[in-house]
Amino acid sequence: MAADESQDKYAWLEEVAGDKPLTWVKAQNAQAEAKLAQTPQFKQMEAGIREVLDSDAKIPGVEKIGDYYYNFWKDKQHERGVWRRTTLVEYRKAEPLWETILDLDALNKAEGENWVWHGANCLRPQYTRCLIALSRGGADADVTREFDLVKKDWIQDGFFRPEAKGGLAWIDQDNVFVYTDFGDGSMTTSGYPRVVKQWRRGTPISAATTVYEGKPEDMYISAMHDDTPGFERNFVNRTIAFYNNELFLVGADGKLVKVDAPNSAEKSVRREWLTLELREPWTVGGKTYAAGSLLATRFDDFMAGKRTFDVLFAPTDTTSLASAVWTRSHVVLNVLDDVKNRLKVLTHGQDGWVSSDFTGAPAFGTIGVGAVDADESDAVWMTVTDYLTPTALALAEIGQPPEVLKTMPAFFDASGKVIEQHFATSKDGTRVPYFVVHDKAMKLDGSNPTLLYGYGGFEISLTPGYSGGMGRSWLDKGGVYVVANIRGGGEYGPRWHQAALKQNRHKAYEDFAAVAQDLVSRKITSARHLGVQGGSNGGLLTGNMLTQYPELFGAVVVQVPLLDMKRYSHLLAGASWMAEYGNPDTADWDYIKTFSPYHLFDPAKSYPPVLFTTSTRDDRVHPGHARKMAAKMIEAGKDVTYYENIEGGHGGAANNAQAAHMQALAYSFLWEQLGGK
Repeated sequence: MAADESQDKYAWLEEVAGDKPLTWVKAQNAQAEAKLAQTPQFKQMEAGIREVLDSDAKIPGVEKIGDYYYNFWKDKQHERGVWRRTTLVEYRKAEPLWETILDLDALNKAEGENWVWHGANCLRPQYTRCLIALSRGGADADVTREFDLVKKDWIQDGFFRPEAKGGLAWIDQDNVFVYTDFGDGSMTTSGYPRVVKQWRRGTPISAATTVYEGKPEDMYISAMHDDTPGFERNFVNRTIAFYNNELFLVGADGKLVKVDAPNSAEKSVRREWLTLELREPWTVGGKTYAAGSLLATRFDDFMAGKRTFDVLFAPTDTTSLASAVWTRSHVVLNVLDDVKNRLKVLTHGQDGWVSSDFTGAPAFGTIGVGAVDADESDAVWMTVTDYLTPTALALAEIGQPPEVLKTMPAFFDASGKVIEQHFATSKDGTRVPYFVVHDKAMKLDGSNPTLLYGYGGFEISLTPGYSGGMGRSWLDKGGVYVVANIRGGGEYGPRWHQAALKQNRHKAYEDFAAVAQDLVSRKITSARHLGVQGGSNGGLLTGNMLTQYPELFGAVVVQVPLLDMKRYSHLLAGASWMAEYGNPDTADWDYIKTFSPYHLFDPAKSYPPVLFTTSTRDDRVHPGHARKMAAKMIEAGKDVTYYENIEGGHGGAANNAQAAHMQALAYSFLWEQLGGK
């Protein structure tokens, strides 16, 4: 659906690959390059970021598939990356010996393509066949091709899914679930699969039989085969909207039986257990369970109608559940307490679930936990990091001290720097946490160039993490780095997310503005020296900072953003976000227009300098948002810099060179505008 030219004079910029829009884009890119990318300082910064991204010393994260440990790796020699494997004995070594399975750069050269890796799904128990997803230029749409792990080559006449948003999932060697674009009417209004089918080897995809058909206004329909030995089952997942889904068990007769839990609950089946992570209070079986709780019951009992649950986690005012990870005989709970990770181990025995401490968990830092092989062992991978501490990876057998296997090198000098956590008070009195990273010797005189980062949506939590690129480009120069944990995120569980939905969206922006004001009142910085940066939903956030709070900031960076909130639900995947923002084609527009930067812009007002960045190949958030906003502001004579990467997908970049360039543009722009020395 095209925008109405009579109402929107910049609607022509929504034609993604049109000659006229791309001519405009290239002209803007040339101006941005001339303005920001010509100095020796820029080249030095870009090279420094690229060195971090290309480093051979990064930790190669691995996934156990059969007897091997697989890793996808990008560096200077492998721009698009290699999929490779090793053994655990080798992986423990400082320099493991890797066996290359698939070289994407070689594949691209041979096929004249620009494939970007989207992952592999390998069939157990033999692990000789894999379904590999590849995307052109980093878009969400991809193809799936069948690969032989023994011969390390594509299987001729194997399963092949043409380019579309969707996927293939193994059932057995001769059958897959396929959810993709089957032609007219087979996709949702969000642009995702509406139909899932079972497809048998040796037959055309057109002969696949329908398993489930969702409604056009649903978000995404998919299916999966649980291949846990002794618990093999098939499931269909109907995602109606974010945090609103139905899960169905597929019976032997092909009939679907709904797992009758609330749509808002996250449903997970593991061996004999069903767990439900609640997003809303639930009264069932004569009891009420709080939103944010994790409940467990036996799956077969639940399907038979029993409604008794064990509470594995219940939230408090300061805690939320970050994750629950199953091993062979335990569940590891990862809890956020005022945005700090705490680990607990739950074990089921004759007396029910028993809780114990996780041996060797650190007291500070962001902790990530993942099972090594949930069917076979009680080992977990544990990563630990913060803004100043390079990531370390440990192998931990539950109950034993973790064994550190890999540590990322330091990419910048963190000595003399500190991390602090403060709390700002939002307009409605809510306490909003934020982290500040700065030199110990920082003067509280309001002159420090400060970068404030945020997201505030979709229940995504921002926890401390190490970034060599940010450290080199910002902290090393004496800049202050701040991350705000505003409402809309998941730092305090579902309530924190729900507090900023739809008509309450303004609360996320009030939280962010409160953090900005708190930084000034603490004399860490002042408006002239304070910049903001955010991408995607965070681009909508910084777009609102630009239009609603221009007096608070000296510079604004808006990346792969949503900005035209009247049109967003008609552009690419936009319809899938209406549960977050509302439907602009209804009375919801009355409140949506209060946070639509494209409509809030006033040519008569003064605005801080702004940098917009996006990607032509972003098929999730339409590049038209950034294009139209930039064009509108440029015509009004505002200080606008615009850069659009021609590849890159929603991440903005398709390889390390592009990523380094995009990051350097943002940091250079901010440093220059905020008076960095």
